[in-house]
Parts: sequence; C-alpha cells; structure tokens
Amino acid sequence: QVQLVESGGGLVQAGDSLRLTCAASGRTGGNYYMGWFRQAPGKEREFVAGISRSGGTTLYADSVKGRFTISRDNAVNTVHLQMNSLKPEDTATYYCGAGNPFTDSITRDQRLYTAWGQGTQVTVSS
Repeated sequence: QVQLVESGGGLVQAGDSLRLTCAASGRTGGNYYMGWFRQAPGKEREFVAGISRSGGTTLYADSVKGRFTISRDNAVNTVHLQMNSLKPEDTATYYCGAGNPFTDSITRDQRLYTAWGQGTQVTVSS
C-alpha cells in the first residue's frame, strides 16, 4: 500500500502561481500512475491531471489545460502540479491519488484510484 501526503497549497491572488507536491511512501518506486483531483465546497471531486508511471504520458482536464502541468520524479517518489494563471474557480481542496498498480492507463475516474492523500487547500482570490 502506498501513502500520500500533499503540500504546497495556500492563499493567492488571481493570476498567481502555486506548485503542489505529493510525496509517496510505502510501495512506490514508480509503480502507479498518479492523478490530481480537486473538490470545491458543495461540488463533487473532479479530475485535474494525471501522469503515467514513467511520466511520459499526461492527461488534463479541459479547464486547466495550458495552465497546469503535472510532473513526477520517481527517484524521490514525488508528483508535482504546477499551477499558473490561477483563477478564483480553481479554489478547492486538491487531492493526490495513486492509480491501479496493474495498469498504466491514466484515468479520469476517481473510482479507479487506490490510495489518496489528505488534501491541500488552494484558495484564489479575485
């Protein structure tokens, strides 16, 4: 089982940038595709970005494409989400998820992620 801890959230103004980090421990070593999801108050959790085990394939939600970049460093078991040109509608709790270890097919379906972190809050003021 893998354990995940997110960090890097905060309060910023519209147009600013933030870099979120997800640190993995336990059974890691690049064994999982990884994803970032977010949940705003009163809304369902939604997919933001995903990355394959090697980092060679990425997938983004249309709402963040061109502004957010997901990356990973398997040597230190971390996944990052670089968020630029932040908007008030990006305000949410951001969660890191570890995918199914038996496949490398990135998915937007949160039901197919096997472990989650506790989340980190991102607040963007206008």
